[in-house]
Parts: sequence; C-alpha cells; structure tokens
Amino acid sequence: MQHAVGPPLPPPHRPGHGPADGWSPAAHHPGAHPPGAHPPGAHQGPAPVPVPPPAPGYPGPAPQPMGVPQSPHPPPDTTGHVPLPPGGPVAMPSAPQAPAAADPAGTTLAVLLIGPAGAGKTSVAKYWAEHRRVPTAHISLDDVREWVRSGFADPQTGWNDHSEAQYRLARRTCGFAARNFLANGISCILDDAVFPDRPVVGLGGWKRHVGPGLLPVVLLPGLDIVLERNAERSGNRRLGDEEVARIHGRMAGWYGSGLPIIDNSQLGIPETADVLDDVLARSIASPPSW
Repeated sequence: MQHAVGPPLPPPHRPGHGPADGWSPAAHHPGAHPPGAHPPGAHQGPAPVPVPPPAPGYPGPAPQPMGVPQSPHPPPDTTGHVPLPPGGPVAMPSAPQAPAAADPAGTTLAVLLIGPAGAGKTSVAKYWAEHRRVPTAHISLDDVREWVRSGFADPQTGWNDHSEAQYRLARRTCGFAARNFLANGISCILDDAVFPDRPVVGLGGWKRHVGPGLLPVVLLPGLDIVLERNAERSGNRRLGDEEVARIHGRMAGWYGSGLPIIDNSQLGIPETADVLDDVLARSIASPPSW
C-alpha cells in the first residue's frame, strides 16, 4: 500500500550509475548544491555573506527574493488624514492699504448678524453666504440649539435655567465652529437675537467665543414687518405677538450703540445682502468699538 506522505522519493538507479537523469538532490533538499556550483537561473556576482547553518531540528530563515531591496520601514500611510490648523481667536481684519474701498466679498470675515425674531436674519445670512467669492459658512444659533433632541428646553414654555444653559452652550459651540472655520480660510456669518442690555451673555459672550475680529451688524426692520414675518413661521420658531413686540422693543437699544444698523423693512433678501456688503466694507475700514 502506498502512502502519500512526504516528498516523492528519487527513482531507483542501477548499481554503478549516478542518480537517474532529471532528478537532483537539490530538488529534495533545497539549497543543497555542490561546492562552487550555482543553482539554475542564478546570476554570477559577489559572494554572499555566509549564513550559519540552522541548529539540528530547526528550520532555517525564510529565503528572500533576490534583487528586491528590503526597506527597514513600511511605507507611510498617505490617505485618510488631512492636517487642519487649530482654531484660535479671530483677529480684527486689517484695513486696506490702498485708498480704494475694501472688498468684503473677497475677504475672509467673521460676521454676527443681530436682530429680533422675524427680522430675516437667517434668510439674509444664508443668501449672503451662498453668494460670496470666497468659501463662507452660515452658522445659525437656533439650528445648533435644536441639536438637543431629548430634553430640549423650549423658551416658549417659560424661560428657566435649562433654556438659559442651552442657549449659552449653543453660543459657545457656534463660537468654536467659527474659529475653526476661520482658521482654515472659511468665512463665517452667525445670527442671533442679541440684546443690548445683556452684554455679558450677548455681544460680550460672542466676542469671547469668536474673537475681537467679529463684525456685528444689526438687522432691525419695523415692528409691523417683524410681526408679519413671524406669522409665517411654524413650530417653536414662531413666537407670540406680545413676545415679538417685547423683543423688538428691547432691540431698539442698539440705536446709539455705535453698531451699524440696517432697516430692511422695504428691502428684499438680495438687496439686504448688498447693503450688508456696504456696511461690512465700512466696518473693515473703520472697525466699530464694542
């Protein structure tokens, strides 16, 4: 009975003759060649460094392919990682050196659009960001605040510590996002209903979160326009008329503050965005003190 175990045995040979033609001891014992002989297909070259024979009962090192250099270090991973500069406080944009007016459409800016509910902040900010010549991000405070899905504190049900904390957290998150965008060459426009009589959690908070280079602009149409636009809202974005009137009255405190104010009562969204560019050009040339 034959057993298919181990390498094939050499064919028998007759006494007085060598191994049968076509069979070599090297086929059975790899690496075993007569002294001075070269295996078939090998090229002549410098003598290799002798390798000590393995200890009895242990296999030798795996043969390395000839002619292929072995690198001591694997090739670096060149995909899946894009280095990004860290975000930092946004510096004040420098005024143009030439006497010509500044071009805000081609400048990296951080803008804070302030106004009451129904002033059109989100619509104007989104349009302005979409029509610039440089990359620009729109960061809406209300959108970020509504990232909280479970346990969301809706101010319509009553202002309390939870809603105050979520507003503060949303503002800080928006500030972090703006700093990271600006550090990577992307302008930002943020919108928020900032009250002039609360500088610590309002404008002062935005200045701490984003940096001194933040350019605030107030969007303040008439009360009748604000009430009309608010009536078109739905969900928790729509406020009661009394609340809208109260907020609008508090926003009137921005008059005389030194901040630029745009009355967009008779302006559409594109026209308001054009006026915003003009206001920002003046702010770059002569930054407001706030």
